[in-house]
Amino acid sequence: MDQNFKASLKSSETEDWLDLHVIRPFCYYCALVFAKFDIHPNTVTIWSMIIGAAATVFFATSSYYYSGWWGLGMNLVAVFMLMVADILDCTDGQLARMTGKKSRLGRILDGAAGFVWFVPIYTGMTYRFYLHHSIEFGWLGIADTAQNVIIATLVVYVLAVISGFTGISGQQRLADYYIQVHLFFLKGDKGSELDSSQRQQEIYDQMDSQTPWWERAFQKSYIDYTKNQEKSTPQFQHLLARLREKYGSLDNIPDAVRQAFLRQSRPVIWWNGLLTFNFRSFWLFLFCLLDVPALYFVWEIVGMGLLCLYVNHRHETFCRRLAQTL
Repeated sequence: MDQNFKASLKSSETEDWLDLHVIRPFCYYCALVFAKFDIHPNTVTIWSMIIGAAATVFFATSSYYYSGWWGLGMNLVAVFMLMVADILDCTDGQLARMTGKKSRLGRILDGAAGFVWFVPIYTGMTYRFYLHHSIEFGWLGIADTAQNVIIATLVVYVLAVISGFTGISGQQRLADYYIQVHLFFLKGDKGSELDSSQRQQEIYDQMDSQTPWWERAFQKSYIDYTKNQEKSTPQFQHLLARLREKYGSLDNIPDAVRQAFLRQSRPVIWWNGLLTFNFRSFWLFLFCLLDVPALYFVWEIVGMGLLCLYVNHRHETFCRRLAQTL
């Protein structure tokens, strides 16, 4: 089981402790079951999207402070559903590696899963604040009038939008990119899913009128996704350009250069893991169970934002130094 389990992982170096020792082993057994019934990885991804988005109903439905044990139960159902969605989202990749059913669409769907979960969840949390806000109003000394509720809800909505764009759309997108970058230098092109916007644009341009509209839409959104990843990492893009210039192809990068990159990347990857789902969802669950979900948006913008800047700065700094040595 050990060897088969390890083969189903991207790499143990890019997994945090909880993933490697708890979530991934459980997902491995789930993948075995899905493989036995010939269930496609993309189907599992779509299930994760549906379950994650459906958790919105329970995140938006009160809490212990306002509704007692019933409210707490609804929140715990939401937590459980989002954990199931994450397990399925992890399982799809392991299933794809086990069965060889990897696909470009699967990669795009996997990247989109977080957006499909959190857009409705953030909207539901804003609605929850509209209904239940006496804790926050009490802290700030705001009178609970209809006008103040509307103004405060609009403020929370703006925070939710900023949180979504900087958090799920920005921080997690960058974290995913750094994982694929690390895997590229560790395992090469076949062991990673490091995509370029140029290549994704070429794929889109080759699509014809026979290509389903939804596949074209996903591909178009994925082009923007990869462009934003590249825009956030100018020093790494410069390093790639220097490597191509010196060695002709990224496939020809000497092992000594790969190892020099990995030595500096490994410490950053540990911090990078805090930008992914496990650490992020811990804070989401905590603030919701404490009956102050709006504070999660503040935390994601400020706390997680500072962490993302730190990770980006460290990665860009060592990429610049490495490029100078070439």
